[in-house]
Amino acid sequence: MVCVAVPSGRAAAALALLACASGAAAASPPRDASSRPIERGRYLVMIAGCNDCLTPNFLTNGGKTPEKDRLTGDTLGWRGPWGTTCPVNLRLYIQEMTEDQWVQVAKEIQRRPPMPYFSLNAMAEADVRAVYRYIRNLGPAGVPAPKFVPPDTEPPQPYVLFPAAQ
Repeated sequence: MVCVAVPSGRAAAALALLACASGAAAASPPRDASSRPIERGRYLVMIAGCNDCLTPNFLTNGGKTPEKDRLTGDTLGWRGPWGTTCPVNLRLYIQEMTEDQWVQVAKEIQRRPPMPYFSLNAMAEADVRAVYRYIRNLGPAGVPAPKFVPPDTEPPQPYVLFPAAQ
């Protein structure tokens, strides 16, 4: 069995903070980020940690995944009391909608863990649009992510195992 136990409480918060800090350190903002939506979107995707889950092996290779292979989803499942979710192929997902539709989705979406949908919901509209333009600029690639697995069904390997809430 390939699974990873994710700590709860302060240890989980420390890991999240460390992940955010390492992502922020790895990406410096473009010189004039607000004037170039695609560059701004690239920057936001990097500092928001989108690649951490949505790009296969991004965390384990220190963020060295070529840009052409980013945001294609992953087969690594995230299992918890909600069931098991796999990171969506954002490059295929976003191809199916207009920029205005993406803005509406970004403001209203609520997903199962570990997707921090609340962070996406809180993004300024200009930033949401920049993320859209960046992802559309990358173009479609990859295959759809595996479907959701209900909590009472054993998911395929590999997956990360979250502890039950206490």
